[in-house]
Order: sequence, then C-alpha cells, then structure tokens
Amino acid sequence: MSIAPYLSDDIRSSVDFDSFLDTFRDKLRTVFRERSDADAVSLTRGLPPYMMREVQSATPLATFIPEEYGGRGGHVHECQAILAAASYESLALSLTYGINGALFLQPVTKYANEAVKGPIFERFLKDKNMGGLMITEPDYGTDALNMQTAYTETEQGYQLNGTKHWAGLTGWADFWLITARRQSESGQLSRDIDFFIADMNQAEQMVEVEEVYQNLGLYLIPYGRNNIDLTVPRTHKLEPESTGIKMMLDTLHRSRIEFPGMGMGFLQRILDESLAHCKNRHVGGRSLFEYDQVRKRLAWIQAAFTACSAMCLHTSETAALENNLVGDNLGPNSTKAVVTDLMQDAAQSFLQLSGGQGYRLDHPAGRATVDSRPFQIFEGSNDVLYQQITETVLKHMRRAKVSNVGAFLRDFAPTRRAADRFDGAFDFSVEASSLSQRKSVELGRALGRVAVMEYIVEMGDRGFRSDLISNALHVFTQEVQRLLCSYHTTPEPLPIEAYDDAESSWLNFVDA
Repeated sequence: MSIAPYLSDDIRSSVDFDSFLDTFRDKLRTVFRERSDADAVSLTRGLPPYMMREVQSATPLATFIPEEYGGRGGHVHECQAILAAASYESLALSLTYGINGALFLQPVTKYANEAVKGPIFERFLKDKNMGGLMITEPDYGTDALNMQTAYTETEQGYQLNGTKHWAGLTGWADFWLITARRQSESGQLSRDIDFFIADMNQAEQMVEVEEVYQNLGLYLIPYGRNNIDLTVPRTHKLEPESTGIKMMLDTLHRSRIEFPGMGMGFLQRILDESLAHCKNRHVGGRSLFEYDQVRKRLAWIQAAFTACSAMCLHTSETAALENNLVGDNLGPNSTKAVVTDLMQDAAQSFLQLSGGQGYRLDHPAGRATVDSRPFQIFEGSNDVLYQQITETVLKHMRRAKVSNVGAFLRDFAPTRRAADRFDGAFDFSVEASSLSQRKSVELGRALGRVAVMEYIVEMGDRGFRSDLISNALHVFTQEVQRLLCSYHTTPEPLPIEAYDDAESSWLNFVDA
C-alpha cells in the first residue's frame, strides 16, 4: 500500500504514517498534559485558541484528504488511528476531527464538483480550516427525510432557507455541508434531499448563529441553532451517484462505521486509568484490584477495548470511499450502536470504581460519563438503530425463506462463526408482523452484539492476543444471553397514564 508523502509543519520532509502519528501524539501530550491543565480545560466552553493551533499544526486532517490534493490519501486505517490518538486525550477533540473527516471531507471527496475540491482541501491543509454537516432541524430530528429547509434555483446558483440545529462546530466551521429539499413554484418540497457546500468566507454564503446551546457534555464543541438564508454557486451542489437520499445514507453509514476510531482511544484511556486506580487504591488492607467484583468490572472494560479494536480493524477494511455503503444496514448500525453503548457502560464502570472522586466533572471518570452519553443519541438514536438491525435481519431471513433465527445466523456470513457459540439460544422463530417495537429493539441489541462478535473472532484468527479475544467473547456471550432472556420475558409492562390518585400515594397506607 502506498503512503502519500506529506510535508507537515513540523517534519519538513516526506514521512511515513508511524512518524506522522507519533508527531500528532506528541502534540496532544504537550497540549493536554504539559501546556495546560486538561481537567480544567474540560470545564470551559470551547477549546482555547492556542491549544487548537498547536494540535492543528500537525495537520491531522491530512489523513482524510486524497493524495492528488496534498493529503495522505484518505486511508481509513490512518483516519481511525488519528481519531483514536485524539480520543485518548479528549473525546471532544476526537469528535471534532470525526465531524470534519466523516461528515465533511469524505462526502466532499466522493461527491463534490472537481472545481471546488482543490481550493477546499488547500485551505484545510494550509489554513487549518474546518467543516461540518447540517442535517437536523428543531422539528425534524430522527425524521430527517421530512426536513423543511428548502432551496430554489436562481441566476446566482441556489438559494437556501431554513433552520438547522445541533450541528457540531456551530460558529466555528469554515465550511458547512447543508441538506435541503428542492422547492417547486407551488411551494411543494421534493421527496429527495440535496447537499450544498457553504463557505463562511463568502458573505452571501454565511450561516447565522441564532443561539449557542449550553450542551450537557462535550464542552469543547459548540452546538446551537442556525438560520439558513444564503446563496451558493451551482458548483457547490454535491453530485449523487443516483439519488440524494442514497448519498445521505452512504455518508451516514460511513460515518457510523467509523465511530470505533473515536471509541478506541477513549476506551483505552478508561482501561489504563481504571487499572492504575484499582492497583493503587487500597480498601480494607488490600488493593481494589484484589476484589472480585472490581475484577469483573475491569474484565468488562477490557472486553470493550478488545471489541472496539476488532471494530476498528473491520472499519479499516470496509469504509473506503470506493465502497458504496447504502445497502449495508447491519454493519454500520451494529458498529455505531454497540461501540457507543460500550463507551457509556465503560465510563459508568470507571465512575463506579473511582468512588466519590470520580463524581466530579473535572475528573476523567465524570467527564467520560457525560461526554460519551450523547454518542448513543446523535447520528441515529441507538434505539432506532437496534430496531433497524432487527428489520434488516428479518428481511434477509424472508429472502432466504428461513424462519428460525439461529439457523439463519449460523448460515449468514456476517454472523456465522459467532452464532455457533450460543448452543440453540437463538433457535426460535420471529414473525415481523407481530413483533412489538420494544421487542424489536431488544432483539436488535442481541443481534448487533453477535455481528460485533464476528469481528472479534476474525481478529483473533489473525493473531490478536488470544486471552483478550477469549475474554471479550465470554463477556459478549453472557451479554447476548441476558438480552435474549429479556426479549423472551412476558408480559410486557405498560405505562399507566392516569396514575396519580389516592391509591397511588404511599402516605395513605402508613399504619400509624
């Protein structure tokens, strides 16, 4: 595999990727551990300019840019490694690069007009510009296909009008990809969706920030509500291979399958911090590491680290731009949902192990807990993704004319070897028409983890440490079995709407 030469600000010669990555890591350590108090920085809104300048001087986003434009070539394994290095020091910084890479640079590389690519990439490399994506609207979050931002053609290009919110890097990005639907003369909006590049250096393309949100976590990233009333040239409209909706699915699926890069360094940091804390902290005359329940939590965190490693490997060989990911629901949805669940669960265990000290926002455990939580929501709520995983598997089962879930999984390439570990636990039939939403979500949780187990098995076959592989498969097998027990539990509890009366007040039953 060829590695593109790249002239960095710090290494005035062509460098291989190991040297490039080492330089970036050195910058991160200097910025977050030597030049500043990382714990104090985590409590402020936005990243101090000197920190961003220092980190950006290593030009990490060059990994997402094609060789012919001066980048390193867009090799997915390099992109994953850069995200992992950043998330070891700061999950918010890693998400900043994930937004730039997966939600701007990659779709621009694949779908933008050739006339605009060169100038955009040059500004990313030389001026350290940043870009983001605006899809979500105040009244249309998960229901993105009904977005109301509209566009019409004019002599100058395309006029866009609407409102977008929760776009990461609000007020920071130099470029935005903005989604909109074509508006006819009668005012009707088309069913399809188009993407447009807006350049914040051009007055007529400016996005107006109406409000900056006080987001619960990820303090370093600005979010807010944006007014869209701008005009872009015709060359700034992305060019889909077929439809705009399929272009959006390809972009979102690629972004979802790249989440493990952000999870990798984050989980490794939690594992390192948890092991060190439990070995050094003594309770009752012995270290925490000697307590069985503590070791159980540590083993689970280690399993999350191994699973994320397997997902990074799978992503590196799957998410290249030449691969169309429109039709692949199982891989991207399983990867995004499972890795973000692992991130939040690992953070919760780290918080539990840290005791009272961890219940501080300036402690790595407290910060990890609030920063990882939104990952389960944005780019597809995990509940929705798990439901889609079940729907995807059932669709494949209908096509194969197989009614038994276990028999199908044992013959289905994405789950074949992992399914053999369950000794009939999946040997039941499912009728899609009679499956409730909650049951669909519960089954999807189990199926998503089986898909990830397949990645773990594959990584083990390639020589990854067998003890880590065995531990991860054991933990995942237990988790899937627990989820299946929940899936089979009946009846399903229902909320009582008019519950607040005399019979629901405990005070009325005090025997005094």
